[in-house]
Amino acid sequence: MSGRLQGRVAIVTGAGRGLGRAHALRLAQEGAKVVVNDLGTTTDGTREGVPPGEEVVEEIRRAGGEAVASRHDCADWQEAGALVELAVQRFGDLHVLVNNAGILRDRAFANMSEAEWDAVIRVHLKGHAAPSHHALAWWRDRSKAGATVKASVIHTSSIAAYLGNFGQANYAAAKLAVVALSRVLQIEGARYGVRSNAVSPSARTRMMGGEAPPAGQFDPRDPANVSPLVAWLAAADCPANGQYFQVYGSRLLVLTLPQIAHDLNNPGGRWTLEDLDRELASRLVSYPSVDELLADLRGRQAGAAP
Repeated sequence: MSGRLQGRVAIVTGAGRGLGRAHALRLAQEGAKVVVNDLGTTTDGTREGVPPGEEVVEEIRRAGGEAVASRHDCADWQEAGALVELAVQRFGDLHVLVNNAGILRDRAFANMSEAEWDAVIRVHLKGHAAPSHHALAWWRDRSKAGATVKASVIHTSSIAAYLGNFGQANYAAAKLAVVALSRVLQIEGARYGVRSNAVSPSARTRMMGGEAPPAGQFDPRDPANVSPLVAWLAAADCPANGQYFQVYGSRLLVLTLPQIAHDLNNPGGRWTLEDLDRELASRLVSYPSVDELLADLRGRQAGAAP
C-alpha cells in the first residue's frame, strides 16, 4: 500500500471498533504499519472473549497492508511500555501514537461511585498518559542518539470536556485533562521532534449510539469522517502542533482554549465584593449544552449539503 504515511509506524489504542477501527484502517490505507491495540472489552470496561482487534488486522492485511494485534492494557504503565516495544520490535520504529481507547460509566455525580469515577479516569486519562510516556521516552532517546524524529501523538478528547454533560463528570473531567496533557506533550516533545494534538470527534460509536441514515445519504456520524484528520496529523510533514479540533461530519472546527472573554482591571487595586458585583454580573459567559452544540453543528451540516 502507498500513501502519505508510507514507511510510518503507528499505534492506535481502542482500535477494535468504532473510531479506533476507522483510524487504523485509514492509517493503513495511507501506507502506515499499524499496531491495532484493543483490550477487547464492552463499553463499561468488562473484558470480552474474542478480541476485535484481530479482525481489524485481518482486514488491513487483506487490503495489502501490514498490521499486528495487541491486547495490552494501555492504562497499565508496564503494559503500555510493552505496547510501544511491540511496535518497535515488529516494525523497527514508531512514529505515530493515536490515543483513542475509552469506556463510559455514566451516572449523576451525586450517585456516582468511587469505582465508576476511577474506572473512567483510568482508561481515558491514564490510558492516554501511559502510552504517551513510553512513546515520548523512545523518541527522546532516538533524538539524543542523533536520529531525526518526526513523531506525532494524537489524543481523543470530547465536546463534553469544555461543555460538560449530565451524568458524565468522570468522562468530561478526563477529556479536559487530555487536552492539558496534549499541551504539555507539545511543550516537552518539541525538543525531540514530537508534535501533539487533540481531536474531539462527534461520531456514532458503541459508547455514543445513534442510527445510520438511509443508504446513499451522507452519514455525518460515521466514525470514518474523523479519520482523514487523524491521518493528516500523523504525517511527518504535518504543521499542526498543540491544536484542538472538533469534527462533525464535514464540519471541522479549530478551537482555542482558553479564550479571554473579558479583560478587566480595577484602577483602585484589589477588587472589592462591590466592584465584582458591578463589573462581573453583566459579563458572565454562558455555555451551550452538548446537545445544543450538536444541534447547531447538524444545522450547519445540513446547510452545507449540496
